[in-house]
Amino acid sequence: MEKTIQELNEKYDLELDRVVSSIKKNKAKLILLQFPDGLKPYATAVVDYLCEKTSAEFLIWMESCFGACDTPVGLEKIRPKIDMLIQFGHSELMPSY
Repeated sequence: MEKTIQELNEKYDLELDRVVSSIKKNKAKLILLQFPDGLKPYATAVVDYLCEKTSAEFLIWMESCFGACDTPVGLEKIRPKIDMLIQFGHSELMPSY
């Protein structure tokens, strides 16, 4: 079952408007998105939303992510092409209401 951006927004505030602003400000064309396992079901909904709001293209990092210090490794061949890496996080202690 595909998750929606509405379901995501009911549970978490990923500051997607801030992400859109940053993408536009930096004129990023190719962005790598990294999600913790709990947010991975929403990854395509986030990409769809960001595609609607920007002219950028997105890659989703599907390996595990255990926090902000867990940056993707093994990207040597594509790293020069990536303009931005955005890491999303979530915490049950900080849901949106």
